[in-house]
Amino acid sequence: MTASIVGWAHTPFGKFDTETVESLVVKVATDALADAGISAADVDEIMLGHFNAGFSPQDFTASLVLQADPQLRFKPTTRVENACATGTAAVHQGIRAIEAGAAKIVLVVGVEQMTRTPGAEIGRNLLKASYLPEDGDTVGGFAGVFGKIAQGYFQKHGDQSDALAMIAAKNHKNGVANPYAQMRKDFGFEFCRSESEKNPYVAGPLKRTDCSLVSDGAAALVLTDRETAKTMGKAVNFRATAHAQDFLPMSKRDILQFEGCTVAWQRALQKGGVTLNDLSFVETHDCFTVAELIEYEAMGLTPRGQGARAIKEGWTQKDGKLPINPSGGLKAKGHPIGATGVSMHVMSAMQLVGQAPEGMQLKNPQLAGIFNMGGAAVANYVSLLEPVK
Repeated sequence: MTASIVGWAHTPFGKFDTETVESLVVKVATDALADAGISAADVDEIMLGHFNAGFSPQDFTASLVLQADPQLRFKPTTRVENACATGTAAVHQGIRAIEAGAAKIVLVVGVEQMTRTPGAEIGRNLLKASYLPEDGDTVGGFAGVFGKIAQGYFQKHGDQSDALAMIAAKNHKNGVANPYAQMRKDFGFEFCRSESEKNPYVAGPLKRTDCSLVSDGAAALVLTDRETAKTMGKAVNFRATAHAQDFLPMSKRDILQFEGCTVAWQRALQKGGVTLNDLSFVETHDCFTVAELIEYEAMGLTPRGQGARAIKEGWTQKDGKLPINPSGGLKAKGHPIGATGVSMHVMSAMQLVGQAPEGMQLKNPQLAGIFNMGGAAVANYVSLLEPVK
């Protein structure tokens, strides 16, 4: 790989009545350039990750990044979209521009503002990331889609409610130490496991604590080629990337397998010349707790149907053999769709240079894995990051 991350920025995720897509974009673009120690004039190309699908009335958003600085005017700028993997899709397109020799410095921004949209409309917007001829009438929107996946998994492998609650509890506990997280509260296993007025069933066996949050927020990265990175104040290198796109209809695949996730992980590990055992931690796409459970299996951490072992035996805790979502994941951090993948890269880069917030920082991590997913395991992206030695 020829690309490196040399700067970043991240807003808190949450509900922000005084922010707009434009203000969020401008904030992180400005801060990321300052963090990298470069001027807007140094940028060769810009990628904006923005899903939208009806969340923002402003649907032609690529040029909003130019609002951050007049010197960004006339820079090649493209909006990238691939459902909930939009952020990483933008990151990978930025890397491609560098590898093609078209750019030395790329500014990547991911953004979404979801909370101003009425609840029923949020469900309809999110459902657009599924195959509408089959799933368009699903009750509960995208939660309903994953509720069906959870039901199918339970039918095949037994009731996994304990495992899902443990995943939720882990991620909420991790999120307490993340100042960017939307929900910084340690709910504990019992609350996540029990149905209650504050934790009702949402879809199938999924309760509220099994579902990621509706969020506003933005994140940004400055990417450079390796040679330029050597002159910068800090740098995190891409060891490998991979993208595997699967069929959109769930009827055309075994939805309990997340095969695209498996392929993306296998490709990235092979390209990077490493194994899963070499990873220090992973930020994975826990849009729903059942997704994280199946991802344990898809990435090869456990055999199929045995994902619960990873959480029940403590493997994925911050002090386990492979910490997963030390940031709190989408579950606690929030999931502003276009920003999520960029956020994962920011959180991982911070860990690798020892700049993660106190309590969130792992001890001397050397290799990070990122898995960002669009739809129900349709768009599958993996990045492997390592600090500059």
